[in-house]
Amino acid sequence: MNLGTQMIDKQISHYKILTNLGEGGMGVVYKAEDTRLKRIVALKFLPPSMLVSEAEKTRFIHEAQAAAALNHPNICTIYEIDEVEGQSFIAMEFIEGQSLKEKIASGPAIPLINVDGKAGQVANVIDIAIQIGEGLLAAHEKGITHRDIKPANVMITNKGQAKIMDFGLAKLAGQKTRLTQTGMTVGTLAYMSPEQLQGIDADHRSDIWALGVVLYEILTGKLPFQGEYEAAMVYSILNEDPPPMISLRAGVPMELERIVNKAMAKNAKERYQHLDEILVDLRSLQTDFASGAAKQRLTAAKFSKKKRFYLYGGVATLLIFLIGIILFRWARETYPKHDSIAVLPLDNLSGDPEQEYFADGMTEALITDLAQISALKVISRTSVMQYKGAKKPLPEIANELKVDVVLEGSVQCFGERVKITAQLIEAATDRHLWAKSYERELRDILALQNEVARAVADEIKVKLTPQAQARLTSMRQVNPEAHEAYLKGRYFRNKRTKEGLMKSIEYFEQAIKKDPAYAPAYAGLADSYSVLWGLGYLPPKEAYPKVRAAAMKALEIDSTLAEAHTTLASLSDYYDWDWVAAERGYRHAIALNPSYATAHHWYAYYLMAMGRIQESLAETKRAQELDPLSLIINAALGERLYYARQHDQAMEQCQKTVELDSNFHLAHSYLGLAYEQKGMYKEAIAEFQKAIILSRGSSESVANLGYAYAISGQRGEAQKILDELNVPSKQRYVSPFDIAIIYTGLGEKDRAFEWLEKSYEERSGRLMYLKVKPSFDPLRADPRFTALLKKVGLEK
Repeated sequence: MNLGTQMIDKQISHYKILTNLGEGGMGVVYKAEDTRLKRIVALKFLPPSMLVSEAEKTRFIHEAQAAAALNHPNICTIYEIDEVEGQSFIAMEFIEGQSLKEKIASGPAIPLINVDGKAGQVANVIDIAIQIGEGLLAAHEKGITHRDIKPANVMITNKGQAKIMDFGLAKLAGQKTRLTQTGMTVGTLAYMSPEQLQGIDADHRSDIWALGVVLYEILTGKLPFQGEYEAAMVYSILNEDPPPMISLRAGVPMELERIVNKAMAKNAKERYQHLDEILVDLRSLQTDFASGAAKQRLTAAKFSKKKRFYLYGGVATLLIFLIGIILFRWARETYPKHDSIAVLPLDNLSGDPEQEYFADGMTEALITDLAQISALKVISRTSVMQYKGAKKPLPEIANELKVDVVLEGSVQCFGERVKITAQLIEAATDRHLWAKSYERELRDILALQNEVARAVADEIKVKLTPQAQARLTSMRQVNPEAHEAYLKGRYFRNKRTKEGLMKSIEYFEQAIKKDPAYAPAYAGLADSYSVLWGLGYLPPKEAYPKVRAAAMKALEIDSTLAEAHTTLASLSDYYDWDWVAAERGYRHAIALNPSYATAHHWYAYYLMAMGRIQESLAETKRAQELDPLSLIINAALGERLYYARQHDQAMEQCQKTVELDSNFHLAHSYLGLAYEQKGMYKEAIAEFQKAIILSRGSSESVANLGYAYAISGQRGEAQKILDELNVPSKQRYVSPFDIAIIYTGLGEKDRAFEWLEKSYEERSGRLMYLKVKPSFDPLRADPRFTALLKKVGLEK
């Protein structure tokens, strides 16, 4: 069968050929009529040059089988595969439109700048990226990797719908396909991931890489990696960083640049690990653009009107335009944007000091409700509670917390009713924006909290997502006794002492007994057990089953609780060592509640353990922005700088934390670690000794002291500490991980590995830091250390 222009008007099976649509490396495509079903289709044939190759014929059939398994609006639909006179062809959906390649080649078909200099049609690019991502996600969920995503394989319909084509290189789950053949490269080199070029079996992360390359090309009109010949292109992909997009095209948002760069990380482990992760980021960015869409349309309309006036009136229009600019600037200064808030501790007006827990609990509840609003930065409880009883001027407090507005007020509980009085104040001017009182029955306390949060959002003109609107209109009633017990549980949990945590567990259990369907009480119970383990008061195998059961129950009742998702994610990394599930959980929690500082803080621990240092530091700094006075977050930034081997910066950050509170033991402990790595053993030992006194004998601080003695040559002192830790005690739990650290410092590698093995058997959460903890540097060359990393899943 001759595939040329003479095919026009020919009948192939029950298809009548109409026109030639084009020819590519994997086939010739015709527009045809399905004479049976009376519809227009596209027929794809192998080109004559490939008829002699059984491998290419098999690959062609494979394309149809892979794509036919998929049914998604962003994937070209396959109708059937057939063969006539030895010629295989695929009948597929006919798409009216252009390929993405044609759109890019035609020039700036997707403009990024509006006339007012603001980001404009970049939203269209994001929409296309989301559509491609959704199609690929559907394929990945079926175990299919496309492996040849490029602009030529994406069609854009006349209605703007993206359709992924050509699954000829798709790899079904479990199948291995070679990427190169003699004399040719399978796929298009410019879009191939580093692992594909290196001959490593490619997985779905190669599609994520290619999506990043395609996004870069749409936005800039250029490929991120270039070379005049094949070897130069390969070198660029493997070794060079692409030029920043903003240097090639003005108007590319920084967040979109970050997303594209992460998708194109050369190390597949540092990329987005799943399509749903990049989709979360793209949709979040899309929401940001949607919130400004009306303003952009208005601006464009004004421009069109001014242009007509310019044609008619010239100078008069110019004057109007200048006056408009002056008025616009005046209006913006008079009514500034408010996108950050601090809820100061509500005053307890009951006159009963025993009711303090209720006022604190209501403060925390309002913070939690407002934090559901993704467009609003909400300062966390830990930082705002520093101002309880403070007499500082509001502008000074707002400046310290870096917020635009402050919510302050009071709460009074009397009988079965509760009254909240709240006022919203613009921080910079100390100007009152809004004030109102609310009174409800205690059983309607959740609705009252939601009503206050909605009123604040309305007043400061923050756009609510549908999810936030649904959550803030929740009218569930709660048993007043259960709510009171829950608030007491939160009050004692926040003390972060062993006694306080045990008391909090009692109150959360009381709340659950009074109202078995009260999800926040289960989330609180999970957190209390988690903190008990984290502070060394419970061994992992005792704490973690209780944490998991409570968190799962909370989510069974309310799947939108970011706190419970965060707790479960911490189980995935600290206990299960399921790194994929951990990251997915943290990112989902952050999507649900972007202002939940703990989610960013714990996610940063995960990122550091993975060796993703810069991402970890960025997440820590985001947590710090949300909770600037949090001692643990400030100290943790110092600890992560220590892990990153940035010891001078670690010392500086830990000293800042000590200035916030000289009695915070972790700040002294982490400062000691930084001193230790700088060889300042005397200073390190002094800091560890302070940490031990302040923590009342934390085994982690004791182990750090033992290690410092060991590496500074004071072996006798180190041995004394070992002897002390090896004595069983009912008063405290000692992790085998701590003992392994001291043996490492003493250079007794066999004993160190013996105790590390015990840590593994116990599933010590701190094993997740094996990859980055400097204390274990002396063990890294030992094959046993590599074997342990593999057992924990930190190395393949």
